Amino acid sequence: MSPTPESASPGGEPLTIAQIADRAGVSIATVSKVVNGRDNVAPETRELVEDLIRRHGYRRRKRPLKSNPLVEVVFHELRGLYPIEVVNGVTRAARRHRLGVVVSELGGRHAPGRGWVEDVLARRPLGVIAVFTELADEQRERLRTRGVPLVLVDPAEDPGPEAASVGASNWNGGLRATRHLLSLGHRRIAAITGPPRLLSARARLDGYRAAMDLAGAPVDPALVRVSDYRVESARRHAVELLRLSDPPTAIIAGDDGGALGVYQAAAAARLRIPEDLSVVGYDDLPMASWSIPPLTTVRQPLLEMAAAATDMVIALAREEPLPRRRVELATELLVRDSTAPPAPRGR
Repeated sequence: MSPTPESASPGGEPLTIAQIADRAGVSIATVSKVVNGRDNVAPETRELVEDLIRRHGYRRRKRPLKSNPLVEVVFHELRGLYPIEVVNGVTRAARRHRLGVVVSELGGRHAPGRGWVEDVLARRPLGVIAVFTELADEQRERLRTRGVPLVLVDPAEDPGPEAASVGASNWNGGLRATRHLLSLGHRRIAAITGPPRLLSARARLDGYRAAMDLAGAPVDPALVRVSDYRVESARRHAVELLRLSDPPTAIIAGDDGGALGVYQAAAAARLRIPEDLSVVGYDDLPMASWSIPPLTTVRQPLLEMAAAATDMVIALAREEPLPRRRVELATELLVRDSTAPPAPRGR
């Protein structure tokens, strides 16, 4: 069957399933399968229906909040304590609204694959919270046209002015961590940061650079190392830093896992923390206070960020206006026992 000629819907409103089916020349059941993410539709038919939805919109039947009591949380990977903190925050907020939580992960990729949206639509959640991921414009649009609100937590890239997102003051966190070390008398301060394409990594490094610049302490390029927020990578960079002819007296890691890698490198070099080397982390995951010595770190309020994102998703699902589409929560420097004035030269 060939699609019928196009005509504007009454008042320029989004199309109903019946109108989409009529224009695409397919059955209402086929359009319903596409709308709900079913996979038993021919690729060319799916693309035709998706194109109509992109151009004209889709007028879905309103459904009450209780009809689909699920919030979906998607991570690029489920590794370490970071996802646990986020899930705990989402669960606490969701419980107040009698909602369940579904957790999915992308196998280490920050960008979801082609089948991700279909899987989400098949589960029909109330809304989606995407954590530290990079959704394509087409994926965001498909969620929007299906009436599935999306909120980004700790977005991996600039979310844009229209996206609903929750983050932390990463620039200020990097600034305060560096100022703390400067106040102790350190000048050879190294930074092991995350990948430059990630918004958080750039902001934390910019805060470090700003603090060094304001203190009149030149940043030695040899002291800035790009890592990937993994323990082993940070350990390798720390080993190289400590082997320099003029090694740093302090190292700021881009996350608490990276700080653990610095601890391992210091132990291998028989350096004491903080007597020989000061270390600062980022996030304040439980491991920070468990470390020996307890780690000075920048607290990123993950529980509060996740709870705020859940409240935003629920508000959007209820078609309530958001006071702010971009929420940025404050970070806090927690000074513990891993930082001290630098040892005298010639140790």
